[in-house]
Amino acid sequence: MSASDINKIGILVGGGPAPGINSVIHAATMEACQDGIDVVGIYDGFTHLMAGRLVSLPLHAEQVAYIYGEGGSILHTARANPTRRQEDLHNVVSTLVDNGIQALITIGGDDTAFSASRVVRYAQQVMGVDLRSVHVPKTIDNDLPLPEDITTFGFETAREVGTKLVMNLKKDAFTSRNWFLVMSMGRKAGHLALGIGKSAMATVTLIPEEWPGGNIRLQHVVDILVMTVLLRLLEGKNYGVALLAEGILENLDEQDLLALDNLKRDEHGHIRLADVNFLDILKKAMETDLAGLGLQMRMVKQVLGYELRCAPPVAYDIEYTRELGMAAVDYLQRGGTNAIITLQHGQVVPIPFDDMIDSETGRTEVRMVNINSFHYRSGYKFMTRIKPEHAADGTLFERLAGLTNTSADVLKARYAYLMQD
Repeated sequence: MSASDINKIGILVGGGPAPGINSVIHAATMEACQDGIDVVGIYDGFTHLMAGRLVSLPLHAEQVAYIYGEGGSILHTARANPTRRQEDLHNVVSTLVDNGIQALITIGGDDTAFSASRVVRYAQQVMGVDLRSVHVPKTIDNDLPLPEDITTFGFETAREVGTKLVMNLKKDAFTSRNWFLVMSMGRKAGHLALGIGKSAMATVTLIPEEWPGGNIRLQHVVDILVMTVLLRLLEGKNYGVALLAEGILENLDEQDLLALDNLKRDEHGHIRLADVNFLDILKKAMETDLAGLGLQMRMVKQVLGYELRCAPPVAYDIEYTRELGMAAVDYLQRGGTNAIITLQHGQVVPIPFDDMIDSETGRTEVRMVNINSFHYRSGYKFMTRIKPEHAADGTLFERLAGLTNTSADVLKARYAYLMQD
Protein backbone atom coordinates (compact mmCIF):
# COMPACT_ATOMS: atom_id res chain seq x y z
CA MET A 1 0.00 0.00 0.00
CA SER A 2 1.51 3.30 -1.05
CA ALA A 3 1.34 6.50 0.94
CA SER A 4 -1.69 7.75 -1.02
CA ASP A 5 -3.71 4.50 -0.91
CA ILE A 6 -5.49 4.98 2.42
CA ASN A 7 -9.24 5.11 1.87
CA LYS A 8 -10.55 4.40 5.37
CA ILE A 9 -9.20 5.16 8.83
CA GLY A 10 -10.49 3.81 12.13
CA ILE A 11 -10.23 5.76 15.40
CA LEU A 12 -10.52 4.22 18.86
CA VAL A 13 -9.92 5.35 22.44
CA GLY A 14 -8.42 3.27 25.25
CA GLY A 15 -7.58 3.76 28.92
CA GLY A 16 -8.96 6.45 31.18
CA PRO A 17 -10.51 9.65 29.84
CA ALA A 18 -8.52 12.88 29.51
CA PRO A 19 -9.68 16.34 28.47
CA GLY A 20 -9.10 16.81 24.74
CA ILE A 21 -9.98 13.35 23.38
CA ASN A 22 -12.91 14.71 21.38
CA SER A 23 -10.68 17.44 20.00
CA VAL A 24 -8.30 14.79 18.61
CA ILE A 25 -11.25 12.96 17.05
CA HIS A 26 -12.50 16.26 15.63
CA ALA A 27 -9.19 17.24 14.04
CA ALA A 28 -8.37 13.77 12.69
CA THR A 29 -11.81 13.48 11.13
CA MET A 30 -11.73 16.95 9.60
CA GLU A 31 -8.25 16.39 8.16
CA ALA A 32 -9.10 12.97 6.73
CA CYS A 33 -12.45 14.02 5.26
CA GLN A 34 -10.85 17.03 3.62
CA ASP A 35 -8.55 14.59 1.82
CA GLY A 36 -11.36 12.24 0.78
CA ILE A 37 -10.67 9.54 3.38
CA ASP A 38 -13.55 7.80 5.15
CA VAL A 39 -13.37 7.76 8.95
CA VAL A 40 -14.91 5.19 11.27
CA GLY A 41 -15.17 5.81 14.99
CA ILE A 42 -14.82 2.51 16.86
CA TYR A 43 -16.71 2.26 20.13
CA ASP A 44 -15.25 1.01 23.42
CA GLY A 45 -11.61 0.65 22.49
CA PHE A 46 -10.60 -2.87 21.45
CA THR A 47 -13.55 -4.49 23.27
CA HIS A 48 -15.78 -5.36 20.32
CA LEU A 49 -12.92 -5.90 17.87
CA MET A 50 -11.59 -8.64 20.15
CA ALA A 51 -14.96 -10.39 19.81
CA GLY A 52 -14.84 -10.09 16.00
CA ARG A 53 -17.39 -7.27 15.76
CA LEU A 54 -17.12 -3.73 14.48
CA VAL A 55 -19.35 -1.55 16.63
CA SER A 56 -18.78 1.81 15.08
CA LEU A 57 -19.94 5.27 14.12
CA PRO A 58 -19.21 6.73 10.68
CA LEU A 59 -17.59 10.10 11.27
CA HIS A 60 -17.88 13.09 8.97
CA ALA A 61 -16.95 16.76 9.14
CA GLU A 62 -20.36 18.18 10.02
CA GLN A 63 -20.91 15.61 12.74
CA VAL A 64 -17.70 16.41 14.63
CA ALA A 65 -17.58 20.14 13.86
CA TYR A 66 -18.25 21.29 17.44
CA ILE A 67 -17.11 18.41 19.64
CA TYR A 68 -13.62 19.86 20.19
CA GLY A 69 -14.78 21.81 23.24
CA GLU A 70 -16.52 18.87 24.90
CA GLY A 71 -15.09 16.67 27.62
CA GLY A 72 -15.23 12.90 27.60
CA SER A 73 -15.17 10.77 24.46
CA ILE A 74 -17.95 10.37 21.90
CA LEU A 75 -16.48 6.93 21.19
CA HIS A 76 -16.42 5.98 24.88
CA THR A 77 -13.29 4.26 26.13
CA ALA A 78 -12.28 0.89 27.56
CA ARG A 79 -9.27 -0.90 29.00
CA ALA A 80 -9.72 -4.07 26.94
CA ASN A 81 -6.36 -5.73 26.30
CA PRO A 82 -6.04 -7.68 23.00
CA THR A 83 -2.44 -8.75 23.64
CA ARG A 84 -3.15 -11.55 26.07
CA ARG A 85 -4.37 -14.10 23.49
CA GLN A 86 -3.48 -14.76 19.87
CA GLU A 87 -7.19 -15.28 19.18
CA ASP A 88 -7.96 -11.72 20.27
CA LEU A 89 -5.19 -10.27 18.08
CA HIS A 90 -6.46 -12.30 15.13
CA ASN A 91 -10.04 -11.11 15.67
CA VAL A 92 -8.96 -7.47 15.89
CA VAL A 93 -6.94 -7.57 12.68
CA SER A 94 -9.51 -9.64 10.77
CA THR A 95 -12.36 -7.37 11.78
CA LEU A 96 -10.48 -4.23 10.73
CA VAL A 97 -9.42 -5.73 7.38
CA ASP A 98 -12.85 -7.21 6.63
CA ASN A 99 -14.37 -3.76 7.10
CA GLY A 100 -11.88 -2.06 4.81
CA ILE A 101 -10.00 -0.20 7.55
CA GLN A 102 -6.42 0.25 6.38
CA ALA A 103 -5.09 2.46 9.16
CA LEU A 104 -5.83 2.83 12.84
CA ILE A 105 -5.52 5.91 15.03
CA THR A 106 -5.49 5.01 18.71
CA ILE A 107 -5.86 7.55 21.50
CA GLY A 108 -4.72 6.46 24.93
CA GLY A 109 -1.92 5.83 27.38
CA ASP A 110 0.95 3.38 27.33
CA ASP A 111 -1.31 0.31 27.61
CA THR A 112 -3.26 1.35 24.51
CA ALA A 113 -0.03 2.20 22.69
CA PHE A 114 1.38 -1.23 23.49
CA SER A 115 -1.84 -2.91 22.32
CA ALA A 116 -1.75 -0.96 19.04
CA SER A 117 1.89 -1.89 18.46
CA ARG A 118 1.14 -5.58 18.97
CA VAL A 119 -1.94 -5.46 16.71
CA VAL A 120 0.13 -3.94 13.90
CA ARG A 121 2.98 -6.40 14.44
CA TYR A 122 0.54 -9.33 14.32
CA ALA A 123 -1.08 -7.97 11.17
CA GLN A 124 2.21 -7.49 9.38
CA GLN A 125 4.22 -10.49 10.59
CA VAL A 126 1.58 -13.17 11.11
CA MET A 127 -1.24 -12.29 8.73
CA GLY A 128 0.79 -10.48 6.07
CA VAL A 129 -1.53 -7.47 6.14
CA ASP A 130 -0.23 -3.94 5.65
CA LEU A 131 -2.20 -2.38 8.50
CA ARG A 132 -0.88 1.01 9.58
CA SER A 133 -1.17 2.52 13.00
CA VAL A 134 -0.37 5.77 14.78
CA HIS A 135 -0.94 6.47 18.45
CA VAL A 136 -1.90 9.82 20.02
CA PRO A 137 -0.71 9.71 23.64
CA LYS A 138 -2.89 11.16 26.35
CA THR A 139 -2.52 11.30 30.09
CA ILE A 140 -3.42 13.86 32.72
CA ASP A 141 -0.46 12.43 34.67
CA ASN A 142 2.02 14.23 32.33
CA ASP A 143 4.45 11.32 32.70
CA LEU A 144 5.33 10.36 29.13
CA PRO A 145 9.07 10.42 28.34
CA LEU A 146 9.02 13.73 26.48
CA PRO A 147 11.43 16.63 26.99
CA GLU A 148 10.92 18.15 30.44
CA ASP A 149 9.08 21.25 29.23
CA ILE A 150 6.63 19.38 26.94
CA THR A 151 3.30 18.53 28.62
CA THR A 152 0.94 15.74 27.63
CA PHE A 153 -2.55 16.57 26.50
CA GLY A 154 -5.17 16.76 29.22
CA PHE A 155 -2.67 17.75 31.90
CA GLU A 156 -3.26 21.50 31.75
CA THR A 157 -7.02 21.10 31.94
CA ALA A 158 -6.79 18.65 34.84
CA ARG A 159 -4.41 21.00 36.62
CA GLU A 160 -6.78 23.94 36.10
CA VAL A 161 -9.81 22.04 37.40
CA GLY A 162 -7.84 20.52 40.28
CA THR A 163 -6.43 23.90 41.27
CA LYS A 164 -9.88 25.47 41.53
CA LEU A 165 -11.11 22.55 43.65
CA VAL A 166 -8.15 22.73 46.04
CA MET A 167 -8.54 26.50 46.36
CA ASN A 168 -12.15 25.85 47.40
CA LEU A 169 -10.92 23.35 49.97
CA LYS A 170 -8.38 25.89 51.28
CA LYS A 171 -11.18 28.36 51.85
CA ASP A 172 -13.27 25.67 53.56
CA ALA A 173 -10.30 24.72 55.74
CA PHE A 174 -9.89 28.34 56.85
CA THR A 175 -13.61 28.82 57.39
CA SER A 176 -14.32 25.57 59.24
CA ARG A 177 -10.89 25.04 60.84
CA ASN A 178 -10.47 21.68 59.13
CA TRP A 179 -7.53 19.77 57.75
CA PHE A 180 -8.09 18.29 54.31
CA LEU A 181 -6.20 15.19 53.18
CA VAL A 182 -6.42 15.29 49.39
CA MET A 183 -5.21 12.62 46.98
CA SER A 184 -4.65 13.57 43.36
CA MET A 185 -4.37 11.29 40.35
CA GLY A 186 -0.85 10.48 39.20
CA ARG A 187 -0.26 6.73 39.23
CA LYS A 188 3.52 6.80 38.92
CA ALA A 189 4.68 10.41 38.90
CA GLY A 190 3.77 13.50 40.88
CA HIS A 191 3.45 16.07 38.07
CA LEU A 192 -0.29 16.62 38.50
CA ALA A 193 -0.21 16.81 42.28
CA LEU A 194 2.75 19.19 42.18
CA GLY A 195 1.12 21.34 39.49
CA ILE A 196 -2.10 21.60 41.48
CA GLY A 197 -0.29 22.08 44.78
CA LYS A 198 1.88 24.91 43.45
CA SER A 199 -0.99 26.65 41.67
CA ALA A 200 -3.36 26.44 44.63
CA MET A 201 -0.61 27.01 47.21
CA ALA A 202 -1.54 23.87 49.14
CA THR A 203 -0.04 23.73 52.63
CA VAL A 204 2.12 20.76 51.68
CA THR A 205 2.35 18.51 48.64
CA LEU A 206 3.91 15.05 48.74
CA ILE A 207 4.95 13.20 45.58
CA PRO A 208 6.56 9.75 45.14
CA GLU A 209 9.76 11.20 43.66
CA GLU A 210 10.75 12.27 47.17
CA TRP A 211 11.46 8.59 47.82
CA PRO A 212 14.00 7.54 45.14
CA GLY A 213 13.53 3.89 44.33
CA GLY A 214 10.04 3.76 45.77
CA ASN A 215 9.35 1.56 48.80
CA ILE A 216 7.54 4.28 50.71
CA ARG A 217 6.64 3.54 54.32
CA LEU A 218 3.27 4.77 55.51
CA GLN A 219 4.75 5.95 58.80
CA HIS A 220 7.19 8.22 56.97
CA VAL A 221 4.27 9.93 55.23
CA VAL A 222 2.39 10.20 58.53
CA ASP A 223 5.41 11.72 60.28
CA ILE A 224 5.85 14.41 57.61
CA LEU A 225 2.19 15.39 57.86
CA VAL A 226 2.12 15.36 61.66
CA MET A 227 5.07 17.76 61.69
CA THR A 228 3.29 19.94 59.14
CA VAL A 229 0.31 20.14 61.49
CA LEU A 230 2.61 21.14 64.37
CA LEU A 231 4.40 23.80 62.33
CA ARG A 232 1.05 25.27 61.31
CA LEU A 233 0.02 25.41 64.97
CA LEU A 234 3.15 27.45 65.66
CA GLU A 235 1.72 29.95 63.18
CA GLY A 236 -1.61 29.92 65.00
CA LYS A 237 -3.31 27.92 62.24
CA ASN A 238 -5.17 24.74 63.09
CA TYR A 239 -6.18 24.08 59.50
CA GLY A 240 -4.63 23.35 56.12
CA VAL A 241 -4.63 21.24 52.98
CA ALA A 242 -2.21 18.34 52.49
CA LEU A 243 -2.05 17.13 48.88
CA LEU A 244 -0.67 13.70 48.00
CA ALA A 245 -0.03 12.11 44.62
CA GLU A 246 -1.60 8.66 44.29
CA GLY A 247 1.82 7.41 43.18
CA ILE A 248 2.64 7.31 46.89
CA LEU A 249 0.06 4.55 47.23
CA GLU A 250 1.44 2.76 44.16
CA ASN A 251 4.90 2.75 45.76
CA LEU A 252 3.92 1.82 49.31
CA ASP A 253 6.05 -0.82 50.99
CA GLU A 254 4.57 -4.29 50.63
CA GLN A 255 4.04 -4.57 54.39
CA ASP A 256 1.86 -1.46 54.32
CA LEU A 257 0.02 -2.56 51.16
CA LEU A 258 -1.09 -5.75 52.88
CA ALA A 259 -2.93 -3.62 55.43
CA LEU A 260 -5.11 -2.03 52.73
CA ASP A 261 -8.59 -3.30 51.91
CA ASN A 262 -10.06 -3.81 48.42
CA LEU A 263 -6.70 -4.28 46.70
CA LYS A 264 -7.89 -5.08 43.16
CA ARG A 265 -6.15 -4.82 39.80
CA ASP A 266 -7.36 -3.88 36.30
CA GLU A 267 -6.94 -5.72 33.00
CA HIS A 268 -3.37 -4.46 32.63
CA GLY A 269 -2.29 -5.42 36.16
CA HIS A 270 -2.49 -1.96 37.73
CA ILE A 271 -3.83 -1.55 41.26
CA ARG A 272 -7.28 0.04 41.08
CA LEU A 273 -6.23 3.00 43.18
CA ALA A 274 -9.72 4.49 43.32
CA ASP A 275 -10.93 1.38 45.18
CA VAL A 276 -8.22 1.46 47.85
CA ASN A 277 -8.96 2.95 51.27
CA PHE A 278 -5.58 4.68 51.58
CA LEU A 279 -6.88 8.01 52.88
CA ASP A 280 -8.88 6.18 55.56
CA ILE A 281 -5.75 4.47 56.82
CA LEU A 282 -3.68 7.66 56.56
CA LYS A 283 -6.32 9.65 58.45
CA LYS A 284 -6.56 7.09 61.26
CA ALA A 285 -2.77 6.87 61.59
CA MET A 286 -2.45 10.65 61.79
CA GLU A 287 -5.25 10.94 64.31
CA THR A 288 -3.60 8.26 66.46
CA ASP A 289 -0.19 9.95 66.38
CA LEU A 290 -1.66 13.40 67.04
CA ALA A 291 -3.71 12.02 69.93
CA GLY A 292 -0.48 10.62 71.37
CA LEU A 293 0.83 14.19 71.38
CA GLY A 294 -2.32 15.44 73.08
CA LEU A 295 -3.74 17.00 69.91
CA GLN A 296 -7.00 16.57 68.08
CA MET A 297 -7.71 17.80 64.56
CA ARG A 298 -10.76 17.39 62.39
CA MET A 299 -9.59 15.79 59.15
CA VAL A 300 -11.60 15.46 55.98
CA LYS A 301 -10.67 13.15 53.09
CA GLN A 302 -11.02 14.16 49.46
CA VAL A 303 -9.95 12.43 46.26
CA LEU A 304 -9.31 14.43 43.08
CA GLY A 305 -9.90 11.83 40.41
CA TYR A 306 -12.79 11.28 38.08
CA GLU A 307 -13.87 14.93 38.13
CA LEU A 308 -10.58 15.85 36.41
CA ARG A 309 -10.79 13.41 33.50
CA CYS A 310 -13.83 14.53 31.51
CA ALA A 311 -13.73 18.28 32.05
CA PRO A 312 -14.10 20.45 28.94
CA PRO A 313 -10.56 21.13 27.71
CA VAL A 314 -9.03 24.55 28.29
CA ALA A 315 -7.85 26.53 25.27
CA TYR A 316 -4.31 25.15 25.53
CA ASP A 317 -5.50 21.54 25.32
CA ILE A 318 -7.93 22.29 22.49
CA GLU A 319 -5.17 23.76 20.35
CA TYR A 320 -2.70 21.06 21.36
CA THR A 321 -5.02 18.14 20.62
CA ARG A 322 -6.23 19.54 17.31
CA GLU A 323 -2.61 19.70 16.18
CA LEU A 324 -2.01 16.13 17.35
CA GLY A 325 -5.08 14.85 15.48
CA MET A 326 -4.07 16.57 12.26
CA ALA A 327 -0.48 15.37 12.62
CA ALA A 328 -1.64 11.76 13.08
CA VAL A 329 -3.56 11.73 9.80
CA ASP A 330 -0.77 13.50 7.95
CA TYR A 331 1.74 10.96 9.26
CA LEU A 332 -0.35 8.04 7.99
CA GLN A 333 -0.83 9.68 4.59
CA ARG A 334 2.91 10.12 4.22
CA GLY A 335 3.38 6.39 4.64
CA GLY A 336 4.17 6.44 8.34
CA THR A 337 3.19 3.66 10.71
CA ASN A 338 3.95 2.06 14.08
CA ALA A 339 4.68 5.33 15.87
CA ILE A 340 3.52 7.64 18.63
CA ILE A 341 2.83 11.22 17.58
CA THR A 342 4.34 13.99 19.70
CA LEU A 343 4.74 17.74 19.32
CA GLN A 344 8.09 19.06 20.47
CA HIS A 345 9.11 22.70 20.23
CA GLY A 346 6.51 23.42 17.55
CA GLN A 347 7.35 20.44 15.36
CA VAL A 348 5.74 17.04 14.81
CA VAL A 349 8.03 14.31 16.13
CA PRO A 350 6.87 10.71 15.53
CA ILE A 351 8.51 8.26 17.92
CA PRO A 352 8.56 4.60 16.75
CA PHE A 353 6.69 2.23 19.05
CA ASP A 354 9.82 0.15 19.60
CA ASP A 355 11.77 3.21 20.76
CA MET A 356 9.19 4.27 23.33
CA ILE A 357 7.77 1.00 24.64
CA ASP A 358 9.70 -1.57 26.63
CA SER A 359 9.07 -4.87 24.84
CA GLU A 360 9.16 -6.82 28.13
CA THR A 361 6.95 -4.63 30.31
CA GLY A 362 4.70 -3.23 27.59
CA ARG A 363 5.06 0.18 29.19
CA THR A 364 6.62 3.43 28.13
CA GLU A 365 9.36 4.82 30.31
CA VAL A 366 7.82 7.05 32.98
CA ARG A 367 8.90 10.68 33.17
CA MET A 368 9.25 11.50 36.85
CA VAL A 369 9.36 14.93 38.47
CA ASN A 370 12.92 16.18 38.67
CA ILE A 371 13.18 17.14 42.34
CA ASN A 372 16.47 18.92 41.64
CA SER A 373 14.79 21.29 39.18
CA PHE A 374 13.80 24.87 39.97
CA HIS A 375 10.23 23.84 39.09
CA TYR A 376 10.14 21.51 42.09
CA ARG A 377 12.33 23.57 44.42
CA SER A 378 10.18 26.67 43.94
CA GLY A 379 7.14 24.72 45.12
CA TYR A 380 8.99 23.03 47.97
CA LYS A 381 10.22 26.36 49.30
CA PHE A 382 6.71 27.53 50.14
CA MET A 383 5.48 24.25 51.64
CA THR A 384 4.92 24.11 55.39
CA ARG A 385 6.93 21.04 56.39
CA ILE A 386 9.99 20.08 58.38
CA LYS A 387 13.11 20.67 56.26
CA PRO A 388 16.89 20.21 56.55
CA GLU A 389 17.36 23.91 57.30
CA HIS A 390 15.27 23.50 60.45
CA ALA A 391 18.15 21.53 61.98
CA ALA A 392 19.90 24.83 62.69
CA ASP A 393 16.94 26.11 64.76
CA GLY A 394 17.96 25.23 68.30
CA THR A 395 14.65 26.14 69.89
CA LEU A 396 12.29 24.68 67.27
CA PHE A 397 11.50 21.46 69.09
CA GLU A 398 11.11 23.30 72.38
CA ARG A 399 8.47 25.51 70.80
CA LEU A 400 6.81 22.51 69.14
CA ALA A 401 6.84 20.58 72.40
CA GLY A 402 5.02 23.48 74.02
CA LEU A 403 2.05 22.61 71.79
CA THR A 404 2.02 18.99 72.90
CA ASN A 405 2.06 16.81 76.01
CA THR A 406 5.62 15.61 75.40
CA SER A 407 9.14 16.95 75.82
CA ALA A 408 11.41 18.56 73.26
CA ASP A 409 13.92 15.71 73.60
CA VAL A 410 11.30 13.05 72.96
CA LEU A 411 9.85 15.00 70.04
CA LYS A 412 13.27 15.56 68.49
CA ALA A 413 14.26 11.93 68.89
CA ARG A 414 11.05 10.92 67.12
CA TYR A 415 11.03 13.34 64.19
CA ALA A 416 14.57 14.67 63.72
CA TYR A 417 15.22 12.17 60.91
CA LEU A 418 12.89 14.22 58.72
CA MET A 419 15.47 17.03 58.70
CA GLN A 420 18.08 14.89 56.97
CA ASP A 421 18.87 16.15 53.47
